[in-house]
Amino acid sequence: ELTTCSARIPGQAGGGETRLEVGRETLTVHNAPPGAFELETEVVIHPDANAALKGLYFSDPVLCTQCEAEGFRRITWYLDRPDVLARFQVRITGDAAEFPVLLCNGNCVDRGSNPDGTHWTVWRDPFPKPCYLFALVAGPLECLQDSFTTVSGREVSLQIHAQAGDVERCRHAMHSLKRAMRWDEGAYGLEYDLDTFMIVSIDHFNMGAMENKGLNIFNSALVLARPDTATDADYAAIERVIAHEYLHNWTGNRVTCRDWFQLSLKEGLTVFRDQQFSEDTASRPVERIRQARKLRSLQFPEDAGPMAHPVRPDSYMEIDNFYTVTIYEKGAEIIRMLHLILGNDTYQAGMKIYFDRHDGGAATIEDFLRAMEAASGRNLDPFMRWYFQAGTPVVKVEGAHDAATEEFVVRFTQQTPPTPGQPDKRPLPIPVRVALLGESGGNLPLHCPALACEGEPEAVIELREEREEFRFCKVSPRVPVLSVARNFSAPVRLQIERSDDELAFLIRRETDPFNRWDAVQEYCTRLMLDLIGRPGTLPNLPHRFIHAMNTLLLDRGLEAAFVAEAFRLPSETNLADRMRVIDVERIHEVHQAFSLALVRKLGGELAQVRNALRQGGRAYHFDHPGAGRRSLANLCLEYLMRLRDPKTVSACEDQLRNADNMTDSLAALRCIANFPGPERDTALEWFHDRWREEPLVLDMWLSVQATSTLPGVLDRVRSLLHHSAFDIRNPNRVRSLIGAFCHANQRWFHDASGAGYRFFVEQVLHIDSFNPLAAARILGAASRWQRLDPNRKEQLRAALERILRAPGLSRDCHEIASRTLMRGSRTSDPGG
Repeated sequence: ELTTCSARIPGQAGGGETRLEVGRETLTVHNAPPGAFELETEVVIHPDANAALKGLYFSDPVLCTQCEAEGFRRITWYLDRPDVLARFQVRITGDAAEFPVLLCNGNCVDRGSNPDGTHWTVWRDPFPKPCYLFALVAGPLECLQDSFTTVSGREVSLQIHAQAGDVERCRHAMHSLKRAMRWDEGAYGLEYDLDTFMIVSIDHFNMGAMENKGLNIFNSALVLARPDTATDADYAAIERVIAHEYLHNWTGNRVTCRDWFQLSLKEGLTVFRDQQFSEDTASRPVERIRQARKLRSLQFPEDAGPMAHPVRPDSYMEIDNFYTVTIYEKGAEIIRMLHLILGNDTYQAGMKIYFDRHDGGAATIEDFLRAMEAASGRNLDPFMRWYFQAGTPVVKVEGAHDAATEEFVVRFTQQTPPTPGQPDKRPLPIPVRVALLGESGGNLPLHCPALACEGEPEAVIELREEREEFRFCKVSPRVPVLSVARNFSAPVRLQIERSDDELAFLIRRETDPFNRWDAVQEYCTRLMLDLIGRPGTLPNLPHRFIHAMNTLLLDRGLEAAFVAEAFRLPSETNLADRMRVIDVERIHEVHQAFSLALVRKLGGELAQVRNALRQGGRAYHFDHPGAGRRSLANLCLEYLMRLRDPKTVSACEDQLRNADNMTDSLAALRCIANFPGPERDTALEWFHDRWREEPLVLDMWLSVQATSTLPGVLDRVRSLLHHSAFDIRNPNRVRSLIGAFCHANQRWFHDASGAGYRFFVEQVLHIDSFNPLAAARILGAASRWQRLDPNRKEQLRAALERILRAPGLSRDCHEIASRTLMRGSRTSDPGG
């Protein structure tokens, strides 16, 4: 998409043997001069026509860039491999009225004005970088300014740029930035290196944010926050993503990746670092539960589906398609396992070696592991299998207690199912944290010579082979309960036989918060899957389950955020991932009935907890304990609304209109949006009118309607495509309406009529015509097509084929659709 005006080698006028050939995708220098030489090109581009939002484009009225992974080639000719690093000096000239702010990477070293009303700035970045980290922003922006004093005493200017009227909403982002900078100094000893750190808030952005050196460009949804327009989840996401992009300054910028196959070297490592930041900032157990929930809900299905790929892929058509949960989240889990096995001190020593060896260069995953080997003295070659092998390992655990010998034997078997292109798998190194629980729930002292464990309450077992056995001695004659894979010590599917009594015991007594939460999830899943397999059966929840859940709900020693996570049922998608053939209607029917049965048993307690949490009249202020209290109170309201009691409905309507924060108001709207009555339309209309001038709030309004469980939702979604609040050229609007319906509304997207699939095809093809990346993201909704019933399977297969036959289909969508169809019949069994 470049119009090349000229391409020349200065000093060679016309003749000579050197010849430049401009092709559609390449510029070739024939008979290049010997040694180093200078190449000068001049091109014309059209950012106002760039709806793909890659390269240089307009997010009215701001001109901005997005260059990762290959956007820079849309700006000018360049050797744009990530291992081609250079020191950039950039001069920007623009009309002073239209573009009063001119920003680029690095430090501003000069600026001035011209008689014709234009002005200019010169930026110099002293650190070599690949062009994917280049950034430019120009336009009418206001600035929130602050400063940060580094550990060595350097003063860094901090700037967050946003459009007029939005600067006051940037204060939480600024606070988060300073917190991340201080954390990186304390946790890793890493100091910021430029005179200025800038963030720019942009409305049109395909991703969440981008870590361009010294000039981070952010989706406005991850910068702007005010109590009445942003939820607790928004505040937490801003904090996390600000940290993530800042932490890239060293893990991604100062040390970048040699090629895009090494993408997880920067992303997986930086996700692990931002997870550590969140764990230190908020609740460690709750953060770990949320990380595991995301992995199980998104990455495990990816590993079991047609798009399964290794953390280091061996091929790709479009690298944009490999910015996946496997690269990011599973990549982070590999680093976490290394951290667990090596210990923090050795891990930090390895990080120091890594930076000493590769600062200012482009590295590989092997380079990272060699640094950890140098620090630990261990051979970490087996860990490369985690990067080469796709698929989620299944670890089967069996425990046997011998009262006579006072021994407890734990046997492990690991197996990774076949994935597309990888039928045979090798055993992986898997760290498993274990403990033995006594009848009162406390940890028993562990004695295991093979693990050099003598009296500790917990041990870390490193699995290396397909089958292994470990013996613990001096175990009480009473049968202990095995607690295994504590704190989700490895990204595996665990298979362990548990009785209902054992699960209820773990819900009440488990000392590891993650496993206590997991026992709830497993017990709920077991009960719901049993009901799904018996059509026509209504839930009759066992007393032991209700007693355990009641104990959990009323335990005042637990964090409210933890209780909220525990009472959040496994999703319909989670249930589908445990079935060989997905029964869409029955899953939805059981999920709804189970929730109703639970609130009928515990309605009084849920109301009691909600009332207690809402007392005190505290004015809204975002902090993590307060967010946890609101989360639990609103989950109680969601359950209670299922009873359709008029007093509860009235209280929900009151919360919608009178809450002093968006968290509570939106929670009430979600409840009412699934309430089949006139209150629903009234509430939706009121919310729209109240926030009609706030696009990010209207994104929530769109999403609430797209994910409603009531019939007729697709008709409403279609009508909203023509609503003034919707702009199909804005990725945030697309994700909120079309993406939410296709990905999050399993009942109506997979409606037996096929209407959801027809809508899916229409929208993918339309969006692909101007923004292939956004279209390709929607395509992921079809990944489970092979496990649907015959009617749905055939309809969704035909939908994918129609997309593939479409003329002019982008490479982004072609790769996803073709992989999904070609590999769908050879995916691994999701059970376990």
